[in-house]
Amino acid sequence: MELVYVFDAYCGWSYGFAPTMTELARRRPDLPVRVISGGLFVGGRRVPIGEFGYVQGANAKISELTGVPFGEAYDRLIADGSFVMDSEAAARGMAALASAAPDRAAELAGLLQEAFYVDGLSLSDASTYRIVASRAGLDGDAVVAGFSSAVADFQEARRLGVSGFPTLLAVANGVAHTLAIGHATLDEVEERLASVS
Repeated sequence: MELVYVFDAYCGWSYGFAPTMTELARRRPDLPVRVISGGLFVGGRRVPIGEFGYVQGANAKISELTGVPFGEAYDRLIADGSFVMDSEAAARGMAALASAAPDRAAELAGLLQEAFYVDGLSLSDASTYRIVASRAGLDGDAVVAGFSSAVADFQEARRLGVSGFPTLLAVANGVAHTLAIGHATLDEVEERLASVS
């Protein structure tokens, strides 16, 4: 069995779920975790953040439900509404990080989101991946090189039928079992996982 975590680095609900996912991976080192980027802000949805009028209200709700902080640097980054979230670049960055430490993919997804939601760093900027790699004790040059050459592949999320982020699946014997969509506590996920095992 493996866990498949489908998220988007620019998805606030994925950010809210990151601590649960990181802790689950820590508690269950016997279960490999594959992180897949879903592609939330691509094509016609790749527009200035100001066009999404619900962001601040959603962030407040996410913080209230999950306890994750939204940093002042992030608030400054999005304040004028012109910042563009590009899930394609973020997916390439996640792929580069996961290639550097595949067994730490869940943790790295959380660190990547902290870089944006706390530190206000663009996930389209190669230097962001050097910072995240350094924080994780990884080779920053290798991760930046990976960011430059990686290809975003959103097809796997579609193949799994995932359209909402985050989604956590347990895949056993070729069958995907849904453990969480959107928000779930660690206890809820563990309970659902026990019924699959």
